[in-house]
Amino acid sequence: MRKLIRVVCCCFIVLSPFVSAGKDAIPGYTYGKKSIMTAPYTLDDLEKLKATVLFTEDDAKWLRKSRKVLEPQAEKILDTWYGFVGSTPHLLAYFSDAKGKPDSRYLGRVRQRFIQWIYDTADANYDQNWLNYQYEIGVRHHRKGKNKTDNARAIKHIHGRYVVALTYPVTATLRPFLENSDYSAKEIDAMQQAWIKSVLIQSILWTEPYFKKGDF
Repeated sequence: MRKLIRVVCCCFIVLSPFVSAGKDAIPGYTYGKKSIMTAPYTLDDLEKLKATVLFTEDDAKWLRKSRKVLEPQAEKILDTWYGFVGSTPHLLAYFSDAKGKPDSRYLGRVRQRFIQWIYDTADANYDQNWLNYQYEIGVRHHRKGKNKTDNARAIKHIHGRYVVALTYPVTATLRPFLENSDYSAKEIDAMQQAWIKSVLIQSILWTEPYFKKGDF
């Protein structure tokens, strides 16, 4: 795992420097806005999905505890995740134009929302606004909405298999950052398991646009 961390940290930082911003200043961040679409799945659907992946209130507690650990390290976490994407050509292609040139503006705007996504995930606030924003994120991965928010020049559709597959590298590479705390190994395990479950739930919700009506 530490070898993976070293590999992903070195490849991509130069493409997209992060500029800190408040929520209202984050480009394309529409969480809680009236303009956002209502999710086609319900809070009851969410509860059933949570039960299916064994997500409990204890997991929500550990997510919230993780925020104080991860927030000061958020930029380094994004360096790691972006490093992984940057060192993986078939993933970087989704942020690149038809000639294979990465869209640095697009990457920079997505990075700011990705930072905020860490906080939103750790807050574990599963209300209707959260649910609606998951659908919005899903649409932005799909040809229905890809590139539109950022007026990007990148490939117009992310294949659905990678939306779910990224659950592992995102949550696995989080471990060293969680360990950078005073929590015990058992408590860190609880935080990481909570993150795995939450990211899996989110990645599943993001795939809704990829299904025919009634199949999701």
